[in-house]
Amino acid sequence: MIEEVQFYPCRDVYEEGMALLAGLEDAALDARLLLEHFCGIDTNRLLAEPGMPVSDDLRSAFLKGIKRRAAREPLAYIVGEQSFMGLPFIVSEDVLIPEQDTENLVEEALRLIDDGSRILDLCTGSGCILLSLLHYTNGCIGVGTDLSEKALEIARRNASAHGLSDQTVWLQGDLFDALDPLNKKDNDDKDNKREKYKKEDNKREEIRDDQAEKSTESEKSESGFPGMSYTSGYDMIISNPPYIPTSVIDTLQPEVRCAQPRMALDGGGDGLDFYRRIIREAPAHLVVGGRLLLEIGYDQAEAVSDLLREAGYYGIEILKDYGGNDRIATAVCSLAQKRN
Repeated sequence: MIEEVQFYPCRDVYEEGMALLAGLEDAALDARLLLEHFCGIDTNRLLAEPGMPVSDDLRSAFLKGIKRRAAREPLAYIVGEQSFMGLPFIVSEDVLIPEQDTENLVEEALRLIDDGSRILDLCTGSGCILLSLLHYTNGCIGVGTDLSEKALEIARRNASAHGLSDQTVWLQGDLFDALDPLNKKDNDDKDNKREKYKKEDNKREEIRDDQAEKSTESEKSESGFPGMSYTSGYDMIISNPPYIPTSVIDTLQPEVRCAQPRMALDGGGDGLDFYRRIIREAPAHLVVGGRLLLEIGYDQAEAVSDLLREAGYYGIEILKDYGGNDRIATAVCSLAQKRN
């Protein structure tokens, strides 16, 4: 006996999903995007053919995604992808979701960078910053570092997807320590703190659905760039580091505080811990005249500018994001810094 397959009008399926998202700010939009992702029905077809049949299996997959969103899991994690700088990037709960504000950082970097430059991206996460720079320039090469090996696996997959594997190297470690494993600093307090965050992130990982299989690219050993020293000679160092004060994290929306990796959010007591280290250590890795670009919090411009000034940088600028908030700090490495 052939089992009868049940179908549902797509409009009914959409409205069922939207009802489950009641109370969320973008319930209708999220329901449409999930309908397209799981059922292959975009908004135009939904409006033009409301009776289009949806199989029971597709409806179940859609409603499963809806329930994840209703539990405040970010949409990008559910579909496994986020657009950034007009490019699609694979994301998982091991990386921060690329935000539109960060596009301002990349756009400023593109304005300043020359073709053929060497770029270092600290706290690279999904690799979206570095890979966007490489995509929109010619002949540049880049190194991305991150404390999380799982984040680097995502970055490698994104590099492969965009045909940029040969222009990138991904190194695991704490900021600049990743460039020279023999010179890693011992800091038990930091290690303990990071271990705590890893445990918190692992708990969320245990209950989430599996993301797409790791590509073979992520399993390959790094061949690197022949003849290149990773420790110095960068024309640009760029970073969107953790910059949220520890006490503020628990006040953020559930999509951020409960789903995204805390290790990638926590900037210490005043949110400036990573800026202090990056600003202090970057001159040893930049060429004279090399540029440092940092994403900053909306209320951190004065503090970060002071840190840059005290460290001997020049050409310090603070730029705003699309919403008019301070978002980017840029500075130039001086000859005096290189001599110190």
